[in-house]
Amino acid sequence: MYFNTNKATIKKMKRSEILRFLILRTIGNFLVLFAVFGIIATFGPALYYEVSFKVAQARGVSYIVSSKFQAQSSKLIETQNVGIDDFAAVLAGPKVQELIPSDTNFSILIPRIGATAKIFPNVDPSNENQFLPILMKGVAHAAGSVFPGMNGNVYLFAHSTDNFWDVGRYNAVFYLLKDLKKGDDVVIFYKNQRYNYVVTGSKIIDPSNVSYLVNSQNQDKQQLILQTCWPPGTTFQRLLVFASPK
Repeated sequence: MYFNTNKATIKKMKRSEILRFLILRTIGNFLVLFAVFGIIATFGPALYYEVSFKVAQARGVSYIVSSKFQAQSSKLIETQNVGIDDFAAVLAGPKVQELIPSDTNFSILIPRIGATAKIFPNVDPSNENQFLPILMKGVAHAAGSVFPGMNGNVYLFAHSTDNFWDVGRYNAVFYLLKDLKKGDDVVIFYKNQRYNYVVTGSKIIDPSNVSYLVNSQNQDKQQLILQTCWPPGTTFQRLLVFASPK
C-alpha cells in the first residue's frame, strides 16, 4: 500500500514537472517571438530600403526626375511612379526610372536614393502631437525655417519619433540619407516651381542641438537641410545632410 501511494506521488510530481516545463517553454517561445517581432517592426523599414537600394545598385538602376506633370495645375500626367520603395520595379524594372513629384505645391525628390515624398509645411518639431501624424504620411518642413528661394535654411525632417519602438511606424523615406554623397542632386518642388540643390556635406549631431533650426532665418545664403535619425532605426542622434542651390 505504501509503495503504491509513493508511486502515485512520483507520477503526480512528474506530471507537475512536465506541465511546468511546457508552461515555461511556451512563455519562453512567446518572449522570443515577441522580441523578433519587435526587431522586425522597428528595423524592418530600414532593412527593406537598404536591400532595395543595394539591389538597385547591383542592377545599375538610376533615377531621374520626370517632367511629365502640369506645373500650372499641379496635376500629374498618368504614368507609373516608381522609386526605391517599389521593390518590383527595382528588381525587374528598367535601368532608368522616373521619379514624379508627389505634389508640386511642396515635395522632395532625391534621385540617387530613388526617394520621393510630399512635404507638409510649418510643422512644429517640438510638438509631437503635431509632427508624429505628419511623419506617418511624408516629410515635415520645420516651422520657423524658410521656404525654397529665400535666404536661410530650409529645414526638412522625417522619421524623428518619440520612442525607440515607434520608429518603424513612421515614414522611412529618409532612411537612405546616409548614402548621399557630395554632388548628389536634391530636387524640391514648391508652389509649382522646381528648385535644384546639390549635396555639400553631412554631419551627425546630438538631438539637443537645434542651432541649425533656430538660426534658419539668420543666414545670407540659401541652404537646404535634411534631418533624419541616426543610426537608422534608432533615435539616439541626428544625421543632417546639407545642400546648396545648384
